[in-house]
Amino acid sequence: MRHETTPESILRVGLGFMASKALLTAVELDLFSRLADGPRTGGDLAEALGLHPRGATDFFDALVAMGFLERSEGEYRNSPSADTFLDRGKATYAGGLLEMANSRLYPFWGSLTEALRTGRPQNEQKHGGEVFDAIYRDQAGLERFLQGMTGLSMGMALLIAERFPWADHRTVLDVGGAVGCVPVAVAQRHPHMSGGVFELPRVRPVFEEYVASFGLQDRLTFHGGDFFTDDLPGADVIVLGQILHGWGLEEKRLLLKKAYAALPEGGAVLVYDAIIDDDRRENAFGLLASLNMLIESQSGFEYTAAEGHAWLAEAGFSSSQIEPLTGGYSMLVGIK
Repeated sequence: MRHETTPESILRVGLGFMASKALLTAVELDLFSRLADGPRTGGDLAEALGLHPRGATDFFDALVAMGFLERSEGEYRNSPSADTFLDRGKATYAGGLLEMANSRLYPFWGSLTEALRTGRPQNEQKHGGEVFDAIYRDQAGLERFLQGMTGLSMGMALLIAERFPWADHRTVLDVGGAVGCVPVAVAQRHPHMSGGVFELPRVRPVFEEYVASFGLQDRLTFHGGDFFTDDLPGADVIVLGQILHGWGLEEKRLLLKKAYAALPEGGAVLVYDAIIDDDRRENAFGLLASLNMLIESQSGFEYTAAEGHAWLAEAGFSSSQIEPLTGGYSMLVGIK
């Protein structure tokens, strides 16, 4: 049979915003938390969410077709993945990232063409504002952002806790670590480990509440400061998770040098980002994430594994290695 070229893949990507917005809207409506207690009919669910009957059934069934909901005998329930990661009442909730994507990133990406033509951010900075002033304008905004970062990091945290040789170390410091999901995952899996996060001072109460919810307040502590102006506290392992990508080359180099200075001999820096494959052909997520940095920052960008190895060597690390994590992310480890 003669192979025929079709536009299917083009249309799937080009119209992908439809599926994206349907999921983001479901999270915005807190649909999955509504179903956490058990199945509901379409009419009951639509009424609970305040939806007009005209579009409700199509909306719910689209979520079924995409694998986020299941339907049986006229009742809807969460799929296993949605039940685990999109129920706000669970510690594994990853919807914070999607909430942030819906409220901030989705509209900003509408200006990608302008970003590519100008090289300038398309977020709050476009009109003279500051990103973190907008995000941290109130406690609710701060907590939404921290939940988003936690949701994005949760899967990586569990893998890092499993795959890194923690038996060789005793302390860990997560720099810019938000509420501390990486140290929490490490401390839960490895009882000999202690540590904490280094973050802006106003993050402290959210960190302390999160850590206390796991009963780890005696092993994980908060260090307040600015990682560009302050020295980093010492630890056997320093984590830079989704930090380097937000800054330009000189800032990346500076942060790695600060990590090197804070480590003992034999200590390790553990960097995780959407690290791009060296040939720049395979990790589409990493390349799109780099475009997100174009939209969201003055000089940030994702980078290849080869670039990361070179920066670690330049900072003084004697060896480094990279390991894939999940969803286009990898961890790059440098040994002092």
